[in-house]
Amino acid sequence: MVTESTSQTGWKSLYKIGGVAALLAGILFRRNMSVEIEPFIAQAPPETIVEWFTLLQKNSLLALSLLNILDLVNYALLGLAFLALYAALKETDKSLMSIAAASGFAGIVVYFAANTAFSLLALSQQYAAASTEAQKASLEAAGQALLALTRFGTGGHPGAGGYISLLLVALATLLISLTMLKSGLFNQVTAIAGILAGAFDLAFCLVFVLPTGLEVGILAVIFIPAAGLFLMIWHILVGVRLYRLGK
Repeated sequence: MVTESTSQTGWKSLYKIGGVAALLAGILFRRNMSVEIEPFIAQAPPETIVEWFTLLQKNSLLALSLLNILDLVNYALLGLAFLALYAALKETDKSLMSIAAASGFAGIVVYFAANTAFSLLALSQQYAAASTEAQKASLEAAGQALLALTRFGTGGHPGAGGYISLLLVALATLLISLTMLKSGLFNQVTAIAGILAGAFDLAFCLVFVLPTGLEVGILAVIFIPAAGLFLMIWHILVGVRLYRLGK
């Protein structure tokens, strides 16, 4: 069992950085913040690609927020937290933590590569400048294809990039939390919160691809908010503990 007294003192700066990053991810830049933003905006979120193009031209910041641009900040912070957690827990189970780190960072890279918010902004500018119906139709088709890649839209559909990144990061969260159970560095409450967060996310990923006969929207209402709540708790507890390890 690894204890605080046996942890590597050379990682203290990383622990502090990772701790602050985890706290920011849990408090300020939570995953899928667009869901929290929607009840406070004066208009309904766009449904068609033309409506998205219009909103992107009228209010770029709001449109980009609804397109999950803040998730890029969340995943960047999560990457720093994963790095600090790997340093803290690798002596407990290096093999499991290596798999967790590889899965987590792969999921982050996938999301960064697949997020289409800025690409849609560029297309909206081209659409506004288009002079023919043929040009507009081509840009609408391209925009619709991009919109389907990552955004959690109506009914909880994550899109290809969103699904893969969610799956990989959920697996990383679960494996890291299982390692925490064997370590003396984190308490069981932190580990259990992470296990529940990863399990709910993985449950959503599983039922999403299986012919269960249930509506995906219903499953999203059950699993995604539950995962989000436990993930927020996990981030905060991890952030506090990592920062204390850094001190």
